[in-house]
Amino acid sequence: MPSRTDSQLRIAVLADSDTRWKWGALTARRLAGQAPRTGTAAPAPAARAIDGFLLRGRATPTPRQLAEVAAGTDAPREVTMAQFLDVIGDLGADGADGRGYDVVVLALVGGAAQAALHGLAARLRGRARRPVVVTGYVGVVYEKLADGLLLRHGADVVLANSAHDARRFRAVYEGVGADASSVTEAALPFLGGPAHRAEPGRDTVVFAAQPSVPESRADRRYLLSRLIGHARRHPEREVVLKLRSKPGEHTTHIEEHPFQKLARGLDAPANFSLAYGNMGDLLDRTDLLVTVSSTAALEALHRGVPTAVLTDLGVREALGNHHFIGSGCLASWDLLDTGHRPTPDPGWLAAQGVAPGAAYERAFEQVGARVRELAARASLPPLAPYYTAATAPGYLPGILARHRLAPDGTVAAGAAPAAEPGALRRVIRDAVRDAARGAYRHGVQRVAPVIRRMGEL
Repeated sequence: MPSRTDSQLRIAVLADSDTRWKWGALTARRLAGQAPRTGTAAPAPAARAIDGFLLRGRATPTPRQLAEVAAGTDAPREVTMAQFLDVIGDLGADGADGRGYDVVVLALVGGAAQAALHGLAARLRGRARRPVVVTGYVGVVYEKLADGLLLRHGADVVLANSAHDARRFRAVYEGVGADASSVTEAALPFLGGPAHRAEPGRDTVVFAAQPSVPESRADRRYLLSRLIGHARRHPEREVVLKLRSKPGEHTTHIEEHPFQKLARGLDAPANFSLAYGNMGDLLDRTDLLVTVSSTAALEALHRGVPTAVLTDLGVREALGNHHFIGSGCLASWDLLDTGHRPTPDPGWLAAQGVAPGAAYERAFEQVGARVRELAARASLPPLAPYYTAATAPGYLPGILARHRLAPDGTVAAGAAPAAEPGALRRVIRDAVRDAARGAYRHGVQRVAPVIRRMGEL
């Protein structure tokens, strides 16, 4: 089969949340040689030969969340794991139309990525030609390093967002005796946008909220009170609370105590406001980005926006702000209230893959070349994840079962309908599914916290 140029690659992206769809779709665009814009003011043309799929589940994003991502691709199609495997199996590299997928990007949580790898291995077993499988991480890898990495092992390319991560990833794989050749240094695909420029009369402070960091209601109320207090101390500043999702929407992590609910009834000054939307657009007018450990900090640092990573609740692994040790960005609200602006360490920025300049673009050239080389091969070896029935007999079957796969990676009986339902059945099915999701989210955000508080009495 003749080799294809980067613009001819046909890529399938499977994601399971809004943030992972953003990472997966923009990674696909980078692999296809289409550098995306990070904001929504001037959307890039829709990427050709990129098909998007959303794995049906708890965090399936809403149309509003997808629009906020602004990935520049067509709307993704919602599927089960079994349906996705059918699509890839029917349109593998030896598809009947002579043009199957060259690349599959798995933008998934670790367990789902492992299930997809075993499912693809079973579905494509015996084929000389198969898609190149790519996976990686949405942002800062600050927890479950070994667990998450081993669940992603088996992909042809495991993307590391920096030289720092690449070294850590290889050390984990080599330490358990697994092949580490898949680890490929890249960068976060959504960095970019114009460099920060101060404008006379503009003074905007943005706090980038996270769904689960910090987790407790008390800690989140503390951060909210400090943010509102900062607005009161500096009435000349615009102080913005940037929210990830609206109540009832879910992201990668469960948000039990949404900031917008905590803010109800508070006496906030006129210069304090809430904002949704694409982070890239908001950074266009941000003069100080404040967060606990959000990936938004990396976006801001890449553009030269002054960035503060809060220490008020400690510098702890549970918060993820320990990742920024050595960055020069750690600061408290007390310091920020006095006008302090952190100065990032250039060496730290370079090691983390967020330093602006040509090095950032070269990272994707390296990945693109590797993927094209693999896609051009006459054959690829079978997918071989580290976890098997021999290495993890008490762990792997449960991961596969959660996605309706048998222990050998094949689709379990009854996991998916043989064909899409008719229009009426589809409407009823979608209504029931939306109601179920609503009940689940209500349970997470309202019922579960009450039960926990009762248990503490």
